[in-house]
Amino acid sequence: MAEEFHKPTKFPGKIFESFQGGIDPAESSRIAHETALALLARVRHDPDPDVVDRLIAYTDENGIDTIAELWSRATARSLPGALWRIYLLRLMIREDPHESSYLFQRGSEVIGTIDPVVAGASMPTGPDEIRTLADRILRGVFEGDFAVALERAAAFCRVSAAGSASVADDSDAAEPARSADLTTRALRLSTLAHELGSCAKLWRHESLD
Repeated sequence: MAEEFHKPTKFPGKIFESFQGGIDPAESSRIAHETALALLARVRHDPDPDVVDRLIAYTDENGIDTIAELWSRATARSLPGALWRIYLLRLMIREDPHESSYLFQRGSEVIGTIDPVVAGASMPTGPDEIRTLADRILRGVFEGDFAVALERAAAFCRVSAAGSASVADDSDAAEPARSADLTTRALRLSTLAHELGSCAKLWRHESLD
């Protein structure tokens, strides 16, 4: 998923792949897990609104690179992996709320499941509504039921994947390049939905670390 996202100052997504660091993978994994656990435990124990606001807006002001260095190499089904994916999802939405809301709205019309309700976006879903949803999902990581926040994010991804696939079908003849891009996006979102859903189940069984 990482190459699909960029930070506000257009930090190239492919740079995520080139992070080498100065420590061995085991030490990097240990740091990723310890920082994720410490952050989540500290904020959830005393969810000061100002602190939560700063964490939500962190990538808007500082970019994604610090978080990437901490968590981007963590396995998908881990606490740092889950936090990384939630931040990337919010960043994707905020970088192009018009496209994100369009695909989510289309997905809501074609998916035929309760996922639009689980995700919790206002209907109809425009750019303002989709930005609000992204912030609410991330806020839920720190203030509410963590598993619910992950499930909402997973539902958002499934709806958006359905919308991407539907628009890709519509664009296939007239805009094959756009169709291919949207098909790839749908696959990535589906993968992300599965990973976040798995993390939610692990959290409920006290097995996400």
